[in-house]
Amino acid sequence: MRKNAYWMKQQDDRILEYLDEEGWASPSIIAAQACIDISEGHIRDRLLMLWYVDFVSSMHGDLFEITTDGLLYLDGRIDAANRPVPTVDRVFRNRRSQAI
Repeated sequence: MRKNAYWMKQQDDRILEYLDEEGWASPSIIAAQACIDISEGHIRDRLLMLWYVDFVSSMHGDLFEITTDGLLYLDGRIDAANRPVPTVDRVFRNRRSQAI
């Protein structure tokens, strides 16, 4: 059983599952091909939240892949509630400082 956090959405699991199956993707690829009924922009925002807690990593530009921690979360071996809380301010400030 997966141990999600209060800030997580059901779409986060679908995004992680998609990346687990496909290896990597951009928000536009996920929006076009996955069975997720949300916009590309919302997928991008959710990917950044997942990036902040190290469940996905940024490969290059807008391409993301699932990390070992993301896989462990999907397997129910990591409790997402024990990760730093990804507020919008923290995520985007950290993302800018990383200059990815």
